[in-house]
Amino acid sequence: MKPAFWARKAHKWIGLVIGVQALLWMCSGLYMTSISIDVIHGDHLAHVEEEPLAPAHIRVTPGELKERFDGVRHFRLKRFLSQPVYEVHHRGGIALVDAVSGKPLNPLPEASIRQAALALYQGKAPVQSMSLLRQAPQEVATRPVPLWQVRFADRGETTLYLSPETGELLAKRHSLWRWFDFLWMFHIMDYEARTDVNNTLLRVSAAVGLLFALSGVWLLFYSFSKRRPA
Repeated sequence: MKPAFWARKAHKWIGLVIGVQALLWMCSGLYMTSISIDVIHGDHLAHVEEEPLAPAHIRVTPGELKERFDGVRHFRLKRFLSQPVYEVHHRGGIALVDAVSGKPLNPLPEASIRQAALALYQGKAPVQSMSLLRQAPQEVATRPVPLWQVRFADRGETTLYLSPETGELLAKRHSLWRWFDFLWMFHIMDYEARTDVNNTLLRVSAAVGLLFALSGVWLLFYSFSKRRPA
């Protein structure tokens, strides 16, 4: 058989194999470039308070923290529910201490987590549900557990994830982010963790795509070579 026959055959079958994935690449890429990454990250949904602390209100000293906790690795002074607190990382874990009274605050009760979530949330919808999770769902698979999941009853199904130890906002999720994550899975062809952009399946698909392009060049070469000058 003539080489042109094999060029057409190769181009047709390779195109059939890679065509669906190429369509998924284009659709997912279109979504990713159409919506601002700041919107995807949900920066408009939650706001962390960054007002400066008033040193005059702080009564507990760093020296007292070192005496109180065994093997203090590091600590930081921050604001929680408008009050100055110390977040102390020590040999036994993490402690949250009122910087004025010295009272331990963690593990934080549900009421405090709810109050913190409402302070962070920039929408007007009420809290729909709260759950203390021992196993992280797929959308926050890399976050440490346990963690609080706070769902809001808005159109975007906004969900905030907070630490039960420090009250820190660990992640914010909403519908546009979830669609992005779903399409990202197809874009990088990592159907499990959705994080590996250098997996074998993606490399094979890219190689097949290259073969498709080369077979097209091959077919184009034979198409022009068949023409004869008038």
